[in-house]
Amino acid sequence: MKSLGLAGRVFAVALALAVGTAEARPLNQVLGTWRMVSAQLDPDGRNVPAYGQKPNSLLVFTEDMHFIEVLTDASIPKFASNERGGGTDEENRAAMAGSIAFFGTYTVDENGVFSGNRVEGSTFPNWVGSERTRQDLNFDVIGDRMIENFQRPEGTKVVIIWERVR
Repeated sequence: MKSLGLAGRVFAVALALAVGTAEARPLNQVLGTWRMVSAQLDPDGRNVPAYGQKPNSLLVFTEDMHFIEVLTDASIPKFASNERGGGTDEENRAAMAGSIAFFGTYTVDENGVFSGNRVEGSTFPNWVGSERTRQDLNFDVIGDRMIENFQRPEGTKVVIIWERVR
């Protein structure tokens, strides 16, 4: 076996350090892109679909600890005017009630389990600046499925089932 030149030795050391660093970091269980399978409001009571029978929603957790969540009901009718700012009161109400989008940062604990988030921007302005901990929001990852349990500030429980996008 030929000996490695200086460049080869530098590369080998850098590779060993990178592998060692990656192994030292805990697995981030929520990392990746998730597609909504179902969402239920008040699962212990009324148990109604939160985003219709065909939710069309994505949740993305990035490696640099940012997230973006877009929740939509695919059955919301299009605006007759075909202009985002030209909806009727009824169209605007349906769009607002049937969808929400927000983004921010998140944290995981030493075991890679989701531990909280902070909302930096949202289509619902009241959420901007809010922070959620495990008391309000949990993500349980089981293989390629994730179950989100969220309690709204007024007390309504929401359970969302996500599937990892491959």
